[in-house]
Amino acid sequence: MKNLTAGLALGLVALGAHAEIVEIRWDAQAKSEASFQVAPGKFAEACGKLTKGQKVSWSFESDRPLNFNIHYHVGKKVEYPAKQADVAQLQGELAVALDQDYCWMWSNKGNAPAALKLLLQRSE
Repeated sequence: MKNLTAGLALGLVALGAHAEIVEIRWDAQAKSEASFQVAPGKFAEACGKLTKGQKVSWSFESDRPLNFNIHYHVGKKVEYPAKQADVAQLQGELAVALDQDYCWMWSNKGNAPAALKLLLQRSE
C-alpha cells in the first residue's frame, strides 16, 4: 500500500496536480472515518488493501455534488465496482471479489471546494 500511495503521490507531483490521498485505517470495531476538502478540479481518495470475502458498507456525504467511484487496478486495467456522477451523498456495500487495493475516489468538477465525510464499516 505504501508503494501504491507513494507512486500515486509522485505521479501527481509530476503532473502538477494537488489531490488528497489517505490510507484507510481501521479501528478496533473495523470502522474507518475520514474527512476531505476536495479542491475545484481536483480529487480525493481513500485506499486500502481488502481480502476476498470481506464486505464493506460505505457511505459519504458532501456539501457539493462530486463524481464518485470505487476502483482497483488489474495490471493496466481499472475495474469499477461502483461509479456515479454528480452525487452529494451515497451509500452502498462492496463485496470484495479479489485480494486487492481498493480506492474510494471523488472528483470535484465544480468551481468551489467541497467538504466530504466518509464512513466505512468492514465485515468478514
